[in-house]
Amino acid sequence: MRNLHRAKLLKLIDFLFFDNEKLNLILINMAFPFITAEQAAEFVKNGDNVGFSGFTAAGTPKFVAPAIAAKAKKEHEEGRPFKINVFTGASTNDNIDGELSRANAVNIRTPYQSCKDTRNSLNCHEIHYFDMHLSQLSQNLRYGFFGKIDVAVIEAREVSDNGEILLGAGVGNIPTIAQMADKIIIELNEHIPAEIRGLHDIYVPLDPPYRREIPIYKPSDRIGSPYLKVDPAKIVGIVKTNSSDHVHDFAPLDETTMRIGANVCKFLIGELRAGRIPKEFLPLQSGVGNIANAVLHGLGESKEIPTFEMYTEVIQDAVLELMEMGKCRFGSTCSLTFSDETMDKFFSNIEFFRDKVVIRPGEISNNPEIIRRLGLITMNTALEADIFGNVNSTHVVGTKMMNGIGGSGDFTRNAYISIFSCPSVTKEGKISTIVPMVSHLDHSEHSVSVLITDQGIADLRGKDPEEKAQLIIENCAHPAYRPLLRDYMKLGKGGHTPHCLKAAFGFHEEFIKSGNMQNTNWAEYCK
Repeated sequence: MRNLHRAKLLKLIDFLFFDNEKLNLILINMAFPFITAEQAAEFVKNGDNVGFSGFTAAGTPKFVAPAIAAKAKKEHEEGRPFKINVFTGASTNDNIDGELSRANAVNIRTPYQSCKDTRNSLNCHEIHYFDMHLSQLSQNLRYGFFGKIDVAVIEAREVSDNGEILLGAGVGNIPTIAQMADKIIIELNEHIPAEIRGLHDIYVPLDPPYRREIPIYKPSDRIGSPYLKVDPAKIVGIVKTNSSDHVHDFAPLDETTMRIGANVCKFLIGELRAGRIPKEFLPLQSGVGNIANAVLHGLGESKEIPTFEMYTEVIQDAVLELMEMGKCRFGSTCSLTFSDETMDKFFSNIEFFRDKVVIRPGEISNNPEIIRRLGLITMNTALEADIFGNVNSTHVVGTKMMNGIGGSGDFTRNAYISIFSCPSVTKEGKISTIVPMVSHLDHSEHSVSVLITDQGIADLRGKDPEEKAQLIIENCAHPAYRPLLRDYMKLGKGGHTPHCLKAAFGFHEEFIKSGNMQNTNWAEYCK
């Protein structure tokens, strides 16, 4: 006690009798200094590898990254270089990707992003972005492939003087990042309800040649700690904050997404009836967005789909509704990506949900070993698919990165049944999402079991390339494009996969030229 400053002693005596929460803050401050976001930014240097907690907007820091961006602007104005390398769990929020991109403060970015400003910067190579399967980043960091981690920035609800950190609504890759970091900055977010305590399951596998099986045999199994444990000597400061994740509601379901959802349910019911899915059903993985929400809505409405569990990377608002109605028994996830309103609803009724949710690191939520063992039915979205079953999830017209592959590859390649869905057309019919050849390949025909659009279902299992093409054209392509796709098949020069290489990207070339794929004239490619 003699080492405590007199002011801290007075505060301690004052709050001992009034407020446990404030007492906890004082005890934390005795172990670690409270600092401003601007002071935290001073620990970040040009060229540093910086890792951030969270997965999507959930669990991401809100204030330190903007302060780093402001520092970068000042350094640039004074003629000095300042860029950092950003490692995350997945996408973040505007406070990280947006602020840093607009400040021209990012050199390297991985593994996934969804910010317009970041997208613009990486597509003109101001940011060096490399796309990765989300399950692989943590282990590749530990293997030393990308160098050391200089600074980790972690959003937390609680931190103890012995280095136990209670994380927020998203985990991502922060267990590995924190383990490797030289310095750790904590954003202590008072907005996160204390009721989040106990929802996490933090586990980091050993690296080869010492790695053992990951002992998860059902989605609800817990194998780790409810806290992230770090070396307290690494914590250089704590920034007090109070902010929600600011996750916005998804757009309401429309006719197209509802049809896609209905077709996914139709397929799954058919598999149940045929006995190809066990009567107990299998755990589900669902991607992010409006189509995913429509599929989940359809599953909830279907009387033939039994209650099920989820083993996935993101739980959205729709899953909470399924839990309330008794359709979804349990959800294992890396992130609670709820709208702010739904997040409040979740925590106000936490005792109902507590035994139905666990939040894991991305390395575990997306782990191929577990996905294969549990027999997941995976449901992801495509930007485009070709008539032979190959899928493009990332690049517009083959060149412009949209967001990234995310976890779709982790799940697709190891699924019991892998389903991809998309609308048959976009841009008011000027773009067909079913094309002769995908302009960028993320998931090959070898990994895609089923393709579903608003038009129908193409079960590609056990089909040769010509059989796949016929199914996809007749069942999944929009009627306006079927004649063009049938005519393309006639251009094929034989072989196992009958492509016409001169015309394979005719749809894309026509869109670049006229803005409408329907104007494609195959004769131009056959001269």
